[in-house]
Amino acid sequence: MSASQPPRSPRSPELPDAPSPHVTGTGTPTLLVKIFGKDRPGITAGLFDTLAAFSVDVVDIEQVVTRGRIVLCALVTDPAAGGATEGNLRSTVHSWAESLKLQAEIISGIGDNRPRGDGRSHVTVLGNPLTAESTAAIAARITSTGGNIDRIFRLAKYPVTAVEFAVSGTATEELRTALAPEAAGIGVDIAVMSAGLSRRAQRLVVMDVDSTLIQDEVIELFAAHAGCEEKVADVTERAMRGELDFEQSLHARVALLAGLDASVVDKVRAEVRLTPGARTLIRTLKRLGYQVGVVSGGFTQVTDDLQERLGLDFASANTLEIIDGRLTGRVVGDVVDRAGKARLLRSFAEQAGVPLAQTVAIGDGANDLDMLNTAGLGVAFNAKPVVRQAAHTAVNVPFLDTVLYLLGITREEVEAADGLVD
Repeated sequence: MSASQPPRSPRSPELPDAPSPHVTGTGTPTLLVKIFGKDRPGITAGLFDTLAAFSVDVVDIEQVVTRGRIVLCALVTDPAAGGATEGNLRSTVHSWAESLKLQAEIISGIGDNRPRGDGRSHVTVLGNPLTAESTAAIAARITSTGGNIDRIFRLAKYPVTAVEFAVSGTATEELRTALAPEAAGIGVDIAVMSAGLSRRAQRLVVMDVDSTLIQDEVIELFAAHAGCEEKVADVTERAMRGELDFEQSLHARVALLAGLDASVVDKVRAEVRLTPGARTLIRTLKRLGYQVGVVSGGFTQVTDDLQERLGLDFASANTLEIIDGRLTGRVVGDVVDRAGKARLLRSFAEQAGVPLAQTVAIGDGANDLDMLNTAGLGVAFNAKPVVRQAAHTAVNVPFLDTVLYLLGITREEVEAADGLVD
């Protein structure tokens, strides 16, 4: 932001930049009033009380507080329209600022901010840490696409640093394509979303279970009780990398569980470990009005329990067949595979009354790819390379609640909605 250009204020992405009858024209004289110094209560009210004496109109406002230091900018009309002089306004504002040990700068100019270009996007960056070098690289890449950074603000400082760039002047897909390799090269996670999608509308979030919502692969927990964990884990890994057909691999692995006593189900449920941040993610989404579901290539014997414990709106998975108190080594009904997960996402969205463009899918394996690409935003969470490359964005930190920042939800909103985080 240059000294001669006032900061941009946030506007609804659905509204055009056409001036209303109350907006200052491009040829009208304006003053940019900048106040900076140690923050304390009453500074904003005090500045505008001071300006009120000159009957100016407020064209734009922006305020930022960083480490206890405030930067407050007000773009106002020329006081001459109200019969006052610019010199009197300058003198009065400087005297008021000095009385509070603040600094003031007043810059004369013409009109409002320049109109933003077509193509508007939210670029969310997650870093652990977020370095100056990586921030410079991201900004340079945005510029190279013809984009302009209109605004930057912090979403969170813990457990990762999350910042959002409001960018205009370039298409979302072009920006996403340009930034994806940059993210991989500098070790940050970047999500690019169209600013045309409402980020506070009712939305649906659907996630995979194994190695996403939970830290475990459920079939491996069952296999440990059957004494064949190593063999099952190897097949699972190959299936998640996309080297094996999922349905065939599922039947082969489940067959190894034949003869297990049904009491093992309760033991496996007790062994399941939620991913760090999972409870925070779900509680926050629910309290903000989102609907949340899971789809799994695992088993309803576990997902039904998770649905009840976490208050999920939707859940679907495969079902282990149990006859006479023992696992038969077979599954009942249609297999929830790669294509099945995408179908279930569509079904959940229809039931929830949410357009697909307003859905978010989260997963880690190759069998999640159709679901990730069907959703409005597909998030690869600590995923296999083939999934990271194909998804809209990737998160490579072990905290599931970082997905909230991709939705424009700040840490302060998380704490206010959740009360207690994981």
